[in-house]
This record gives sequence, structure tokens and C-alpha cells, in this order.
Amino acid sequence: MDRIDQLRIFLRVAHCGGFSLAASQLGVPRPTVSLAIQQLEARLGTRLFSRTTRRVSLTQDGEAMLERAIALVADSDELEQQFRPQPGALQGRLRVDMPSRVARRLVAPALPGFFQRHPGIELDLGSGDRAIDLVQEGIDCALRVGELPASSLVARPLGVIRLVNCASPAYLHRHGVPQTPAELPQHLAVNYAQPAGGRVAPWEWMADGQARTLAMRARVVVDNAETYIACCLAGAGLIQIPAFDVREHLQRGELVEVLPDWPAPAMPVQLVYPHRRHLSRRVRVFSDWLAEVLAPCLESAG
Repeated sequence: MDRIDQLRIFLRVAHCGGFSLAASQLGVPRPTVSLAIQQLEARLGTRLFSRTTRRVSLTQDGEAMLERAIALVADSDELEQQFRPQPGALQGRLRVDMPSRVARRLVAPALPGFFQRHPGIELDLGSGDRAIDLVQEGIDCALRVGELPASSLVARPLGVIRLVNCASPAYLHRHGVPQTPAELPQHLAVNYAQPAGGRVAPWEWMADGQARTLAMRARVVVDNAETYIACCLAGAGLIQIPAFDVREHLQRGELVEVLPDWPAPAMPVQLVYPHRRHLSRRVRVFSDWLAEVLAPCLESAG
């Protein structure tokens, strides 16, 4: 087994947190995985994993090794692609992460078109509302909606996404239709708690070019976009949501837009990568395709 194959196994064990699951995903016997890690550790002269009966976790040296291993494997894959008989036919696996609603509503329906263009690429598509560590999880690229915290990630801005305020007809029948933000204290919201940290997002709007916020009363707090919309449809309160997420509900009259002159600030949408130098062709073509898919739902940041 060559060194690059050992690094591939190292990355899979780091992602899976165990030898057996890594072996299953790689389609090799578990002893092969164990031997590869032993040989790699012996050659480097350090332990890369701490092993317990329940989990395998990276040591400090393993953490330091992780990003370099990702880069080396990406470089190796790129080099192989350049000398294949059909250099345009990309092959290999991509690991991508994005918000659940974007994955379900926009990306998944368009995937057949991507695979028609690039039949040799396999995709691991993670979707959730929790931001994950790209390096730790071995993610090639991720879609992020909202302001990014300070980090070493490389970001590619795609545009901004417009938000709308809405409520169900049943809620508005019971509580009335707010005409200005000054009436919001008399209303209920479905509050959304950030999956990481549990901070409840305040209600937002723009006035005189300035962003304003208000902590809304609520009978329910959720941490999932699907549940957020479902609670609004059930009449539990007002929500602020990307326009593409509720377009059909608004068209069918299941939801009604309110306070249209006081929308929340548009949210930036960005693709992020662990590093720029080792961006493989697979990541580049997927990123360009994803930008095409999302373009109808995005507006210019200007």
C-alpha cells in the first residue's frame, strides 16, 4: 500500500471516528485499515489516534496532520486527473455540506444535471443547520448562509438572499395584521435558536438605512428550518425566512407576507473551502455548478 492510500485511510478513520466504519465505507477489511494506520504511525514516529473501546479520536499530532493530509490527497488526485486518457472526465468523491432547506429544495432536484455532466464524481452531501468544522470533518466545500465568523476558511461570495416576513391567515385572523414594526410587541413569533449555542435570533428590520432588532415574544422556539416553517403554517406566530423557502406557500395563500416595507437585512451566501491552494478540479466544477443552481434565488450584494 502506497503512502497516499495510507493517507486516504487516515482521513476516512478521522472522519468516521472508528476503524470498522472506515473499513466499511472504503470497502476493505478492518485489518487492512488497522495495518495502514500502524504503518503510517510507525513511519511518522508518532501516534495519530487515541483509541478507546468506544471511539477513535485524533491526537494533537493527528490534528496537525489532518489538514496536510487533505491537501496531499487533493494534490495527488489532481495530478492523476491531468494524465488520464480523458482529462476532462473527472472522477472521485466530493464531500459537501449545506443547509438542509437549500439541499432539499434547490440542490437535490438539480443533481441529475450535475451527474450528467460529471458521471465519474461521487457526492457525499451533508445537510443540516449546524455549522461544522470543515477540516475536522474532511469537507471539501460548504455553503454558508449569513455572516461568517472570523476563521481561516477561504470564502467565495455568491450573492445575497432576500428575506420576507410572513404569517398564516389563521394567525392574522386571531391577532391582526401588523402595519409597522411598532406593533410587533403585541404579536407572537416563532423564535429560531441557532443550533450552535442555542442563541435565539431577534426579529430584524431596516429603518433609515440602519438595522434594528427586537426580542419577540414566542410560545415556541425551534432549531430547525423545517419546523420553523411548519410552526408558522400552523399559526404559531410570525417568521422571517428566505423568500425561496416559502414562495409556493405564499402563492397558494397558505402564508401571507406582512410588513413588506420592513424586511430583515438580506443574508450573504458564500461557498467556503478549507484552503485555496489545494482546490481540486472536482471542487471547482461543483462550486461553479452550485453557483448556477442558486443564481435564480440570489441577488447581487450591491
